[in-house]
Amino acid sequence: MKYFSRSINRRQWMGMGVVAAAGLSSPTTMAQTRWPDKPIKLVVGFPPGGATDVVARIVAQPLSDVLGVSVVADNRPGAASNVAMAEVARSPADGYTVLIAPTTVESANPFLYKTPVNPSADLLPVAGLCRFQLHMVVRPNFPAKDVAELIAFARKNPGKVTYSSAGAGTTPHLISELFLQQAGISAVHVPYRGSAPALQAVMAGEVDFVMDPGIAFPHVRAGKVNMFAVASPSRSRQFAEVPTLGERGVSGIDYDTWAGLWLPAGVPDDIRARLSRAVSQVLTQPEVQKRMQALSGEAVYMDSPQYRQMLNQETAAFSSLIRNRKIVAE
Repeated sequence: MKYFSRSINRRQWMGMGVVAAAGLSSPTTMAQTRWPDKPIKLVVGFPPGGATDVVARIVAQPLSDVLGVSVVADNRPGAASNVAMAEVARSPADGYTVLIAPTTVESANPFLYKTPVNPSADLLPVAGLCRFQLHMVVRPNFPAKDVAELIAFARKNPGKVTYSSAGAGTTPHLISELFLQQAGISAVHVPYRGSAPALQAVMAGEVDFVMDPGIAFPHVRAGKVNMFAVASPSRSRQFAEVPTLGERGVSGIDYDTWAGLWLPAGVPDDIRARLSRAVSQVLTQPEVQKRMQALSGEAVYMDSPQYRQMLNQETAAFSSLIRNRKIVAE
C-alpha cells in the first residue's frame, strides 16, 4: 500500500484543496454525502410469514440502525418474486428501493417465465444475506412413515402424490423436482404464493409434502406435520435426529435456498458499496445470527463480486435442471 509523503509544501496543500472542492460538486461525492437521507424500501417478493419475509424483518431494523434511516419491508407477492423484481428494476436508480429475494429470481425465473425485466441486466447484485436448509415436511395422515415408504407409495400409486411450493421456479420447487428425479418417482406440483401458504396446504391435508425452509418448525414440534428428511448435505441443528435425504439413499441433493439483495441497474457504485458494507455489519450481530439459526438458517455475507459469482454458478445448475426435467411455470 502506498502512503502520502510527509513533506507536502503549502502549494501542494492548496492544490489538494482545489481538487477536494471540485470533488464536492461531483455526482459520486454528492451520493456519498447525501445517501441515505430518507427511508429505504425493502421490497419482498412473497407474502408475510414466508422465509424471505422473515429474513427481511430480521435485517430491516439492524440495517436501519447502521444506515441511520428507516428501512421498511414492503410485500409485493406474485409470480415467484417477478412482480417485486419488476418494481425494483423500474424504480429510480437512487438506492432507496431494494429487492430482497431468493437467488432464483435470477438463476431460475428467466428460464420459466416471460419475465417483465431481465434480472441479470436490469438489477445490480448487492450482497448475499443467508442460506436456509430445506426440510421435507409431510402431512400427518400420509400413508408413509419415512422417505423410503413415501418413495414406495409413489411408485405404486403414480400420479397420486402431490407437493406444494412457494411458487414455480423457487428453490423449494426445484429441489422437490431434483428429489423426484433422483428417487425415480413422479408427483404433482401445486404452487402457492409463498412458503407460508405452501406449508398451510400441507397442514390442511391439501397436498402431501413440501420442501420447507424452516417456518414449519413449531408445527413439527406440535405434531401437526411430520419431518421426513433434510434436503441438504448436513442435518439440521434444530432437528439433529432427522436424517438427510442422502442418508436415506437419495443422493445428489446439495442445494440450500439462498437470499440476497439487489438494486436497480444504474445505482452509483458507491451507494451499492455502502449498502453492502452495512449488510456485512448487520450479519455479524449475534442477535441476527441467532434469529437466522432459529429457522435452521445461517447468516452468510457475500460481497457484490462473490454474490455475482454464486448467481452465475446457480444459474448454470438450475437452468440445466429446468431443461432436463422440462419444468414449466403452471
